[in-house]
Amino acid sequence: MSKLQHKSTRLESNWLHKDKKLSRKAIILGSIVGTLVAATPFLFYLYIFIPDEVIWENFLFTYKSGFYESAQIGMWMILGKVIPVLLLFIWFFTCKHWWYHAIIVPIAMYSYQIAGIINSESRHFDEFKLMYLVPLMAIIIPSIYLIRAQMFNKLNDAGKTMEELEAEFMIKPTTVWGKVKQFF
Repeated sequence: MSKLQHKSTRLESNWLHKDKKLSRKAIILGSIVGTLVAATPFLFYLYIFIPDEVIWENFLFTYKSGFYESAQIGMWMILGKVIPVLLLFIWFFTCKHWWYHAIIVPIAMYSYQIAGIINSESRHFDEFKLMYLVPLMAIIIPSIYLIRAQMFNKLNDAGKTMEELEAEFMIKPTTVWGKVKQFF
């Protein structure tokens, strides 16, 4: 076996070892995410186990229901907003498409509603005020449109496929923290 063939075999062996290590991590992470998504109906119905009282005390914290006058109803309202936010975050961090930044808008909307629910003086939590999301939408929507326009310009000029263009425009941080830092 020549030196070049030996070096090629060694490089291929290292690549396969790294690929197996990466695939194990991907399988474990995918299993955790899949289990979390599959468990969301159970997580949503956790409010059933909360007593129907104004004050709910447990070993972690004390929850005092203000406007709802029942801890069970208050937690039902909170879980009704937290579960969609959880699913939207999972979708955001696992989305492979170029338009995934648009998912930030419903995340911001649900976050605003969660803040309204937690605020005990809020009487109309679903009374959504679009004014608070306009600055966020003013950044995200034109950005998505500009990326789309650049993609179609390159598609018409270079003869690339949509998958190749999506891969070119995709910023792929290596960690979740890297993906979060990408926006700030």
